[in-house]
Amino acid sequence: MSLRDDIRAIFERDPAATNLIEVLLCYPGLHALIMHRIAHALYKRGIPVLPRLISHINRFLTGIEIHPGAKIGKGVFIDHGMGVVIGETAEIGDNCHLFQGVTLGGTGKQRGKRHPTIGNNVMIGVGAKVLGAITVGDNAKIGAGAVVLRDVPPNATAVGVPAKVVAFYNPEDGSTRRVEHLPDPEAELIDQLHRKVEELDQRLQRLEELLRQALTTPEERPAEGSSLKVVRHLTGRSP
Repeated sequence: MSLRDDIRAIFERDPAATNLIEVLLCYPGLHALIMHRIAHALYKRGIPVLPRLISHINRFLTGIEIHPGAKIGKGVFIDHGMGVVIGETAEIGDNCHLFQGVTLGGTGKQRGKRHPTIGNNVMIGVGAKVLGAITVGDNAKIGAGAVVLRDVPPNATAVGVPAKVVAFYNPEDGSTRRVEHLPDPEAELIDQLHRKVEELDQRLQRLEELLRQALTTPEERPAEGSSLKVVRHLTGRSP
């Protein structure tokens, strides 16, 4: 039964869920799924207007907009839920976890399949946008704020704008293999400063060498590394 699976998913994934009464009364994600399943059943029977009206009431009450045509599996948990949008031809597999602000949207105005297909056991982070008739494979993870425009393979983690696969999860041994390193602006800046210091040091050593060669007598040549004495010598100032 879908309702039982949805409730089970809440207890498994939300440590704040303490008892059944609280879950039934205080979880808008669960309320949205219940109302959607009613609207979807009417939608499949070809009943006009009423499914969309239920969807509209659902949005007003929960802040979650799900088109009656969307197909949603069992054990789905919409966490917090505010701002979630699920389009008409979107498909969501079993045991998926969606956070607030997630959009499963379409691109363009064409009819037919235009929304994403989400596999089983997929986690989609806060504010992520999955757009177009693409497929997100089983056990995949979409990072918060990502914009996914291409297919995501099974067991992959995708992050960024546009989203790129950065890691693969091995379900057999639980290990994660990184395939791309995320940029580190601070490390890059420190590296640039380090290279600049080395460049300036080399230029200073070269300048001291040229100045020593320019002096005529050994007595006038300052010791190596005493650039301050060289400058004072050339400017006529006493050391």
